[in-house]
Amino acid sequence: MASIVETTIRNVVTKGVETVATINRKRQPKDRKHTFLGGIHTPVTEERTITDLAVTGLIPPELSGRYVRIGPNPFKPDPRGHHWFVGDGMVHGVCIRNGKAEWYRNRYIRSRKLEAAGGPSAAPGPRLAPDFDTVNTNVIQHGGKTYALVEAGSFPVELSHELESVAYTDLEGTLRVPFTAHPHEDPRTGELHAITYAGMVHDKVWYIRVSPEGNVTREVAISVEHGPSIHECSITANYVLVFDLPVTFSMSAVMGGASFPYRWNPDHKARVGLLPRDGGAEDVIWCEVDPLYVFHVSNSYEADDGSVVVDLCAYETMFEAGKSGSVDGPAGKPLGLERWTIDPMARTVSRRTIDAAPQEFPRPDERFFGQPYRYAWSMGLATEAEDFIGDAPIFAFDLETGERTVRDFGPGKVPGEFVFMPRSADAPEGQGWLMGYVIDAAAQTTDLVILDAQNIAAEAVATVHIPCRIPPGFHGNWLAD
Repeated sequence: MASIVETTIRNVVTKGVETVATINRKRQPKDRKHTFLGGIHTPVTEERTITDLAVTGLIPPELSGRYVRIGPNPFKPDPRGHHWFVGDGMVHGVCIRNGKAEWYRNRYIRSRKLEAAGGPSAAPGPRLAPDFDTVNTNVIQHGGKTYALVEAGSFPVELSHELESVAYTDLEGTLRVPFTAHPHEDPRTGELHAITYAGMVHDKVWYIRVSPEGNVTREVAISVEHGPSIHECSITANYVLVFDLPVTFSMSAVMGGASFPYRWNPDHKARVGLLPRDGGAEDVIWCEVDPLYVFHVSNSYEADDGSVVVDLCAYETMFEAGKSGSVDGPAGKPLGLERWTIDPMARTVSRRTIDAAPQEFPRPDERFFGQPYRYAWSMGLATEAEDFIGDAPIFAFDLETGERTVRDFGPGKVPGEFVFMPRSADAPEGQGWLMGYVIDAAAQTTDLVILDAQNIAAEAVATVHIPCRIPPGFHGNWLAD
């Protein structure tokens, strides 16, 4: 935990850097075309409530809850220095009960930044930095509450059942550092595990553990260099995985006017750390790996021989600036779904390609997270598109047999992340449904599609028709009642 003096100095420096960045940003051409501000990404301008949605097929009666996804939706779009990852957050949710789709709602996350731009009044609650409170990356349910999340700069935002911003929260005073967009719950204990970082702190990241009730019970500072961007961690029975990879804070990018300050850094050594769950920073087992980048993990577990197995989507590089020096969104060569086997004794990592197709957002049956597992699902990437988003399939993997099943939604149909819901709490692994948004680019509408997780190529179990376009976003989850 930084001292009051350190925090004060950092805030002053941050304010000065942001002032210079703003000046240089305003010097950029205001009329330039920006991939993530037009077309399918064009921000929506209205918060809507639509009730009694039309449904094709039959919604399984076992489903009672909300599917909620979040993503960026800039209130006042400006291409100068803009990056897809920093737009004002907006949640989009569908409530399902008794076989019906009761409502669709979209709501802005009420940040101070949004209010300053002329948007709705800011939600109350503590901030780590007055001017950096955009939250736009994930929505989870924990301890009976719904939270919107982001990494590197803000506390979580509690949401109401109707997706209104209730308040920013430091988890009853127990969270002292920025949180993460991508914590993982251990289904055996109910605890959340996270690796978190702060944009202006470049020599450490933190391991945070949150109790089932929603309070931080453990905080460990881990030394790093260059301020790496760590989007996700993973867990096994005994370890927390730390991905210290060569995308790091770039002061030159910030000073040049970039709103997203992370770039590919070939001078940063790529490594993955195994932190014993109850160990200290000195106990981390660091293992070097080839230079690459990882946003998302499918799952990880410990094998019988003591090795750690982790399945993930990898990239050859990420956020490598082009000739113009600008980076508008994710930019790198996808390497597909890989399996890494980490030997804690030899401190080595061996890599194997499970599937070379470009893909993202791998998800397991979360009841088996941190344990040996068989099934995974992911979203294909449209690599011919500048933004990786377009006509693309989703995939289902049987990791025991090696079988891959493909579901294509057709021309002009753009899927996002699909998540798994079990048929019941004690259903066998993979027995349940997949759910996710699919945009119809031509009709400017969206479907919430429910598939049989064991046969994703079959006709949809049910399709909820939403009469408006939901822009491509980041993470969504099924929040059961």
